[in-house]
Amino acid sequence: MTEPNIASLQEIDIAYRKLKQDAEPGGYHLNPDIEFARELVTGLLANEKRYGYQSCPCRLAEGIKDKDLDIVCPCDYRDADLNDYDACYCAMYVSDTARKGGKKIGSIPERRPMLAERNKEPTKRSGVLIKVSLPV
Repeated sequence: MTEPNIASLQEIDIAYRKLKQDAEPGGYHLNPDIEFARELVTGLLANEKRYGYQSCPCRLAEGIKDKDLDIVCPCDYRDADLNDYDACYCAMYVSDTARKGGKKIGSIPERRPMLAERNKEPTKRSGVLIKVSLPV
């Protein structure tokens, strides 16, 4: 069920079409359950209004973009989840096999480290700070 006043149907349609248009040339596929995918798009738009960026609608965002870069959709974990489970954590993106009905999507374990782990200071190696959390 969509939250009232989060986004108009037209805004949801535009965002859905853009996600699909951006995904397919790269070999990615949106969930074939269009109503489900549109609910996720509504969540992305809600998060964009709340935080100023489209964080994953299935994860708790901190509301600070620099701390949430790994969960800005498409998140850093999408490709690994697609490879291992045929869907990303929220199931916005699915594998070609899942899209064609060849594999049923189940629950996907969370890959994002817990908050305490994310807040640890980066480790130093050879005098260079190492902290990698970039989209792939």
